[in-house]
Amino acid sequence: MIRVLVVDDEALIRGGFTHILSSADDIEVVAAVPGGQALPAVHEAHPDVVLLDIRMPDVDGLTVLGEIRRMTDPPVVAMLTTFDADEYVAAALRSGAAGFLLKDTDPEQLPHLVRALAEGGTVLSSKVTRTVVDGYLDQGAREPATRLTARLTDRERAVLVLMATGLGNTDIGRRMHLSTGTVKGHVSAVLNKLEVGSRVQAALIAERAGLLGPARDEDAP
Repeated sequence: MIRVLVVDDEALIRGGFTHILSSADDIEVVAAVPGGQALPAVHEAHPDVVLLDIRMPDVDGLTVLGEIRRMTDPPVVAMLTTFDADEYVAAALRSGAAGFLLKDTDPEQLPHLVRALAEGGTVLSSKVTRTVVDGYLDQGAREPATRLTARLTDRERAVLVLMATGLGNTDIGRRMHLSTGTVKGHVSAVLNKLEVGSRVQAALIAERAGLLGPARDEDAP
């Protein structure tokens, strides 16, 4: 079972996400709490995935993210927002968020996205991806990104492209006919050569370098 913690100050959002995710046989919502209870809930419930609102009246979502990321063996965290142009997108990704979801994400997609997060994948709403690429990233970043990706072997570049589409290690292994352990080794090599600390940052470099092709119309993965 994938253990999920939902953190949002709106009871309607907490209830809606809990209802949708609990309908999946392989997902358990272990807690749904307002922002002030987020950190105690992480310590007590030991979730695999945290869906964390970025804007809450009683506590800053970025502060909570930072505290979670400093924990030993922290859960995966994806940020929630109602704004596709939220100015905190870049800050959240730099702070180690594994993804960024709009609260109006298609309910049918939500369990799939949580599974991707639990597998080590990245999840970025296509609208958020365009915001990050068009706003946070400037055109001058393309050349350095191209130089960074030139460090990769052909196989590592293929792994990077699949990482950037949101796939976790298991799915990458299936696509490339590799063991999960081998994929983990390639992912580590990619992150080291690109000089980044997260798969999301690696995905943004792949976008800058032009490896991903036209923007997708659906949420990743």
